[in-house]
Parts: sequence; C-alpha cells; structure tokens
Amino acid sequence: MAASASHWHSYLGVIVSRERQRLEHFQRAEDILLTLLEGVHAREPRFLVDYARNLEAFEFALCASGDAVTMEVPLRIDGDALRVLACRPGDTPAGHRPGLGTFCLEVPSPGTDLEDWTSTVDVMERGDGAGCLVPGKVLRHLKELLVSAIVRCQRLFLLQPGDLSAENLQEDAMELSLLIRGGWKTIRFDIVPVVRRRQEPLRLKGQQSDSGFPKGSLRKAMEEAHFVPASPHCWRSSTHLPILKLLQAVDMLKGRHLDGLRLLDQLRVQDWEEEAGKGGLTFNHLKMVLLWSVELFPSPEDWQDLEGSVYRLLVILLRCLATRHLPHFLHPEENLFQGEALDLTSLYHRVESFAQDPRRFLRFHFGLPARTDSWLADPSTRALLHLPAEDRSYWDTAYFDILLSQFQVYRIQDSARRSAMSQLLSKIQQSCSPHLHIPRSSSFSFLLWLGLLGVAVFPGSIPER
Repeated sequence: MAASASHWHSYLGVIVSRERQRLEHFQRAEDILLTLLEGVHAREPRFLVDYARNLEAFEFALCASGDAVTMEVPLRIDGDALRVLACRPGDTPAGHRPGLGTFCLEVPSPGTDLEDWTSTVDVMERGDGAGCLVPGKVLRHLKELLVSAIVRCQRLFLLQPGDLSAENLQEDAMELSLLIRGGWKTIRFDIVPVVRRRQEPLRLKGQQSDSGFPKGSLRKAMEEAHFVPASPHCWRSSTHLPILKLLQAVDMLKGRHLDGLRLLDQLRVQDWEEEAGKGGLTFNHLKMVLLWSVELFPSPEDWQDLEGSVYRLLVILLRCLATRHLPHFLHPEENLFQGEALDLTSLYHRVESFAQDPRRFLRFHFGLPARTDSWLADPSTRALLHLPAEDRSYWDTAYFDILLSQFQVYRIQDSARRSAMSQLLSKIQQSCSPHLHIPRSSSFSFLLWLGLLGVAVFPGSIPER
C-alpha cells in the first residue's frame, strides 16, 4: 500500500519548481509596499522602514496558499525604557486566546524619546501620573499615513491601475490589510506596528537543550520581544518573527525537514481545505507541527528520506487533531486549536486517509479533493491516537516512535529508543488497552513486538504497506 519513492519525489518536485515564481511575485509586491512605507516614513519618521524581509520572503516561497503575509512596522521608540504591565480586565479583547497575555506599555518617567510621540499626534493616554502608548491610536495614525501615501503614489504614477487595493483597511482591525499585485498574483499584506524590546531568553519548557535545532538557535530567536496590538488599549507579545527564525534555522539542518512541510502544505491546500469558506488548517499550524517534530525527532537519521520525514510530521499532526490540542511551540500552555472555527473531526479523517494510503493523494488535480470516506482505518491506530492527552508520556519520542511503527515507517536502529518504545508499549497494554480495545493479536501488537525484539525494525526488513 505504500507509495513508491518516485511518487513522493515527483510530487515534491512540482512543489519546489513553483517556489522561485512565488518568490518573484513576493518581491514585486514587496517593492510596492516598501514604496508606500517609505512615503509614510518621510511624513512621519517615528514609523521606521525595515528592509530586512528575507524571513517573510522565505516563508511565502514555502507556503502553497495565498495566506496573508505579516509585515511589521517598527516604531522609533526606546522599548527598553517602557514598563510592561498587565492590562486591566476590561481592556482585554473578547475571545483573546489564553497563553497570549495582554499588556500596557507605560512610560515610567520623562527622559525617553516618548515625548516625540506626543509632539504632533496624541497617541498616549495618561493615568495615575504615567503615560501609556495606546495601540488603537498608533494604528489609526498609521492608517491615515498609509492612505495619504497611496494617494501620493497614484498622483505621481508610481502605482499602476490594479496594483493595490485598500478595501480591506478595516476601522477597528488590529492590522492594516492591503492587497498588492505581484505579477499575476495578488498578495495580502497585514501591516502591524510593533514595539521592539530586548528581553532575557525565555526558559522554554522542554527545549532548553536545543535538541534537534542548530546550537544556540532557540536562544537567538528569542533575544527580542515584539509587542503588537491586541486591542485598542492593549498590546500582546508576538511570536511571528521568532517562529520564522526557528524555521530558517531548521533549513540549516541536514535532512528533509522542510520538504516534509512543503508536501503537507500542498496537501492542505489541495485536499484538506474546508468547504464553503470555513476555517481549516493553516500554514502556521503546520509550522508549529514541524517545530515539535524537530524537537521530538532530533536524530539526523529520522530525516534521511522523504517519506519518513513526512510521517514524522503526520503522526504529530494526527495526535493533535485526535486530542483537539496543538500546543504553541514557544508557549505550550496555549492551544492553537482553541477558539478556531475548525472541523477537527473532518480534518482528522482527511489526514488519516492520507497517512493510510498516500498514493491516492500524491497527484495534482483540479476540482474536488480525493474522497476520504471509503477507507477503514486500523482501529488500533485510532486507539493509540486517542490516548489521554493529559498523560505527558504520550507527547514523547517513544510514543511517536510507536505510531511510526504502526504506519511501518520506523527504521531507527537506536537501542535506547527501542527500549523506550518497549517500556511505553507495556504501559499502554497493561493500563490502557482494556479500555481502548487494542487486541493483543492485532497486526499492531504483532508488528510492534517483532520490531521491539529486533526482528523487523532494521532498514529493509519492514514489510511494505
């Protein structure tokens, strides 16, 4: 049942061949946006133009869909002089996801360059004798400057008809959206003012040792805090650039890490999209799955072949869909599926269908996605995927190694990892299988016990699906 290597590589080859064109589209649209931002800066030097956009270009080339590109506009302000205080409950935006705290940025004393922000435009509120930078007023001022820059560029014929649409500039939105044409493709840019501030490196839960990542990349990604608007009165800490820096660090590793991401993102767009405009998986969700997979599978041996690399992302994605919980990589207490309008049950069945029979999906087509309702998945696989999410032993390399064995793509010879699998499998069978109905005589148990005894875990000895 396994797709041949040629199917995997042919499918990937078409995806990669499109990246250069996507990058060209991005650069053309970016030139127009930078022209506008230069006009904003000329009228208001407190808004800076950041020309270092290689991370956004890198992400856009990887992404198969037309997801919006976040473009941060730094404020010329001494962020280190600000005091970061928790927002009052009434100022916290409704429906704000837990895990992303909201803050007020207070000026504790005069002598900073904050006075420059009150010289011409009132973007501060004062309370208890201190001034606070108000994101709603900053956004309103930036919007006025953007509209003025658009009008100026049109008068000077720096914009051609159809180059830009400002119809998505919403009055109360926390980002300023512009649609800009790059070649024949229109790209949405979400422009966000940002306050940058140095910070002590976060003590990340489970990622302190740079396991799987290039040495020092986690610490380097978190050297600077970026505060972006969360509501008209509150700011929040943004992980947009730190995540992109980690994604770029993964690109430095030897292996097929990003090829797995490319392939799954194409499937997301082609076969996993929700109907009738409903929300579905996003590229941001898949980026988070990739980062977890790098930590949970740190060995270069895990990433040597394309099929194995894809399945390392798949088992984590399936687990998250089954438990309805995708933890943020930098803030694991935050569930990225919470508050999203996602049909996780439907998504789970679609992803599971691909994992069970990838050959049906490794093709490009126009029209309806491949049917996913004709495949009967192994009940033991589903039982494994639905083990209690509260037990942290099921968010560990050994657990995902068991799932890889179930999909017959486990080709690791590390005796320590096989031993960890054996111990966890014993725990599952002793304490969980009576409730989850995993029969000891099932293909799952037979295959795993042979594998853990060293009979079928070596490369080439696992039977093809």
